[in-house]
Amino acid sequence: MTSSTKETTVQVAVVQAAAVPFDTEACVDKAVRLIGEAAATGAKVIVFPEAFIVGYPKGLNYGLVVGARDAAGREEFRIYLDAAIEVPGPQTQRLGEAAAAHGSYVVMGVIERELGTCYCTVLFFGPDGRLLGKHRKLMPTALERMIWGFGDGSTLTAVDSPYGRIGSVICWENYMPMLRMAMYSKNVALYCAPTADDRDTWLSSMQHIAMEGRCFVLTACQFIRKKDFPDTVRVSLGDSPDSVLMRGGSAIVSPLGKVLAGPHFEGETILTATLDLGDIGRGKFDFDVVGHYSRPDVFQLHVNEALLRPVVAKTGD
Repeated sequence: MTSSTKETTVQVAVVQAAAVPFDTEACVDKAVRLIGEAAATGAKVIVFPEAFIVGYPKGLNYGLVVGARDAAGREEFRIYLDAAIEVPGPQTQRLGEAAAAHGSYVVMGVIERELGTCYCTVLFFGPDGRLLGKHRKLMPTALERMIWGFGDGSTLTAVDSPYGRIGSVICWENYMPMLRMAMYSKNVALYCAPTADDRDTWLSSMQHIAMEGRCFVLTACQFIRKKDFPDTVRVSLGDSPDSVLMRGGSAIVSPLGKVLAGPHFEGETILTATLDLGDIGRGKFDFDVVGHYSRPDVFQLHVNEALLRPVVAKTGD
């Protein structure tokens, strides 16, 4: 936590719900409603799943095989690209207004569009409605690399709050030890892990990260069925419309690895917990991976946080 932190406890919420895939405004409408429902529990920090706006395309292959694409897959990507949101833009304005209406920090997974590329992004909104920053997923996993661009070090974001610094690492980025170390060095107190990983093994990873970083981990995953996807795209997973494609598993974990809420696999839900922020300092008594338990004389991590552009225009004489 930062030295300016005054709060000793905070109520938090993790939202486990289905997106409305490829429907931008319906996703935002649902997000606004769920922000209100989570805030009604007293939550001052609310975390949503990966790609909640405008959907994680579970079960789509976009007609891809090595060395070839098909016309239907190109159209499916066009639909996805058109649905993605610009940051900032009218959708982020609405999300910020919802955060402000309830006086809560909101951590929201979105698909962001810039030019002709989609990015898997997390947005941070403050209780005054401001867009405080964003994190773009550095390394999309497997077939995600065909539909999402790569983030760079300029969005390794951590934002200040009265409850300590809030940061986010998306899905399998959490298996990148150097990325985790970079986030720990930012003194993240509330480590948010939006994900699409609903396997049993995910919880143990979150417990490991909580103990490694001596931070609270808030992980959010969607619960979504095949029938939630529009007929305009081909979903290859699931035998029936009611097939569950992503079963959740959202959870809240303490700095010593205790599961405070979840995992939940039965449907949509909002998980809540009251966090004792003193648990962070108590945990760092015997382990601080970027402090007294580090060995910079042996190991050092160098992080490039520069914004990298493919085209840099220079003007002048």
